[in-house]
Amino acid sequence: MRKPNPFGASRRCGPSSRSPPSRRLQSRRPKVTRPKARKRRSRSSSLPLAMSATQATERKITTAPVLEVFASIQGEGLYVGEPQVFVRLFGCPFRCRWCDTPGSLALPEKPRARLDLSGGRRHADGWASPFQAATWIASAESGSRRTVSVTGGEPLQWPGFVRSLRRFVAPRRVHLETAGGHPRALAQVLPAVDHVSLDLKLSEDLDPPVPLPVEEPEQGIVSTLDAPPVGRLEWAQARAACLFSLRGHDACAKIPFSGNHPASRYAPLLDDVAGIAAEMPVVLQPITALPGAEGVIAPGRELFDELTEMALSRGLHVRLLPQVHRSLHLP
Repeated sequence: MRKPNPFGASRRCGPSSRSPPSRRLQSRRPKVTRPKARKRRSRSSSLPLAMSATQATERKITTAPVLEVFASIQGEGLYVGEPQVFVRLFGCPFRCRWCDTPGSLALPEKPRARLDLSGGRRHADGWASPFQAATWIASAESGSRRTVSVTGGEPLQWPGFVRSLRRFVAPRRVHLETAGGHPRALAQVLPAVDHVSLDLKLSEDLDPPVPLPVEEPEQGIVSTLDAPPVGRLEWAQARAACLFSLRGHDACAKIPFSGNHPASRYAPLLDDVAGIAAEMPVVLQPITALPGAEGVIAPGRELFDELTEMALSRGLHVRLLPQVHRSLHLP
């Protein structure tokens, strides 16, 4: 006979005593909540999910048309003789009569990049992002890291590319070579470069500029740049603005000169450096025109001496340096 329940009416506080042991154990297990599966991003999407419209636009305007990437020595300016990797870009609106890289002036419809890498030479689509350019730079180095020199053409046609390159090639130094016709673009990229080689040219050594359709292919984003300067006054204004931006920065003023002009014609260039950025070294560079360049007269010893004395008399730090890479038959 079953004893009566001392607590009154019977109640079931747990699993039925009639349930098998296995079911009783199962009922005591905590409920497991499975995490919801993440929504997979479509493969057709080219943008990260968190990328804003502004970031997407910035990414588009940082591509640039690369003409070539190669390792050599710096043949001009303040760092002459230093091993560097060069990134040469297509496109330049200026038409120097003694230009030594005429193949970089035009902007081809479908640019092709010539890559001299440690594994050999190859070609690739020239429109490149800073990340793609950084992979080419690393492949061009024989082993040790080198300073990266961005040249052209006119690199300031592509300020977004120049500004973004630094974070992909760090801790390498980034040097910029420019004709100094785009002071606003120079101010934009200056925080992202370690050295600027600024050309100071006479306006009469340049033919009328040829503005480039600086536009990303199939993206419709046009770069806003300073209009190319024309004539003495506009070049003087651009020169002064660039020199002002470069005060206190690692930079040099490079003055290419020929025998076509007397020393006095270069005085305004030296005056601007002395008056705006007197601490900036000045490199006097005799022009070595390519074969076939018409009307370019090689400078002589007398002009060397006159220009050097003019720079010294203004308290400038001056050096007379030819294009060393030309004499060594290097690119």
